[in-house]
Order: sequence, then C-alpha cells, then structure tokens
Amino acid sequence: MRLYPAIDIKDGKCVRLKKGLFNEVTVYSDKPYEIAESFEADGAKFIHTVDLDGARGGHSVNSETIKKIVDSVSVPVQLGGGIRTLEDIETVLNLGIYRAIIGTKAVENPDFIRQAIENFGAEHIVVGIDAKNGMVATEGWLEKSDVSYLDLGLAMEDAGVKTIIFTDISRDGTLTGVNTEQLGRLNETVSCNIIASGGVSSIKDIEDCLELNLYGCICGKALYTGALNLEEAVRKAGVQTC
Repeated sequence: MRLYPAIDIKDGKCVRLKKGLFNEVTVYSDKPYEIAESFEADGAKFIHTVDLDGARGGHSVNSETIKKIVDSVSVPVQLGGGIRTLEDIETVLNLGIYRAIIGTKAVENPDFIRQAIENFGAEHIVVGIDAKNGMVATEGWLEKSDVSYLDLGLAMEDAGVKTIIFTDISRDGTLTGVNTEQLGRLNETVSCNIIASGGVSSIKDIEDCLELNLYGCICGKALYTGALNLEEAVRKAGVQTC
C-alpha cells in the first residue's frame, strides 16, 4: 500500500483544519517545504498537498509555496484545491506537480475529467471524492451536492479515472479513524485505485486500510500531533510507489 503524508496550505503556511472548517485551523509551520523535506527524510515516497485557499476560492492561490515544496524534495507531489480548468491542470503540472486532484469539477462535469485524461494522461489525473454522510461535497467542502459517493465513483470509473481519493469529511482532522465501511464499499464498487483520507489516528488505521486492500492512505493530523510515526507507518504500508 502507498502512504501519502499530507501538507495542507493556507496563507502560505502548513495547517490542519478540523472537519474542513476554516475557523477550526491549527498552524504547524510557516515553512511547508521544511515539512516536505522531513517527510522525505522519514521515508515517504510521495507527498500529498492541498491548496486550501484555492479550494475555497476556486483558483490556485499558493503557487509559490507549492513550487517551493516541489523543488525541495526528490519524491513526486500531488496537489488538490482550486483546480477547475484544463489550464489549471497544465499550470500545476508545469510547477512540477506529478498528479492534479480534481474535486468540484468532477461533480459538475464528468466530461471535463474525460478531456483532462485525454490531454494529460490518467496517471496525472486523480479525482477527489469528499463526502458528508455519503453525499459528495464541493467548493472546498462548503457545499453539499445531491450526488452519492458511490454514484460519483461509478461515473469517474466510466470516465477513465484510475485513482480516487475518498475523504470522509466528518472524520477529517478528528483522529477518530478511517471510515472502513464506506471505503470498503467504494473499493468493492469500482475498479479504480482507492486512496483513503480523513480520520487516520494511529498505526491501526494503516492496518485497517491494508486489510481492505486499498491502494493507498493519506496521513495528516496524526503525523503532526505525534500520534502516528511516519517511519513506522511507511514500514507497515510496505509498497511505496506512485
């Protein structure tokens, strides 16, 4: 399984939100690139980043910070947040980002995902399915749609998507454990690679994701609080490729 330590960026700083709430923010560093360097030193082979300001604003905001992260490490980096057009995808890939994560636009226009895959290749396009009570949320998690996470997963599979990041928003930043029920159902429903996100609290969550035979797992707050040791998690996860 692949392990993805996370760096969430707001106002150029490394932060964590609780349940995606912008008024529930904790700042961990004003030098996110140093966090990226420490992740690589601890064995991470891939880094997950989110432009929180971009997710809320609908356009990339922290490009300078993201570029610095990419330039500071030798491992690939994936980015989500505010990527809504083909031009946005091209821009972030030109920054050195390996994979662009599409969320809101996937819900609004599945054909956009088909076009993105045709233009840039499925290996560079990931869809983020972020859900509250099983229903997909958009616009930086501020809006709730009437689309279920399973229906969106099937639509994305049909569009040619190879990798999906599933986030249970109610668990994100809470250290309450991953949503094994919904992750398991999604993994059984689609043939796409499923990456778990939201709620990772300890090495047990890594074990749970392994038991579900998931493709990967994103770890955030647990690393920053010390509840999860990255070196141990990397060893437990095993496979460390894209």
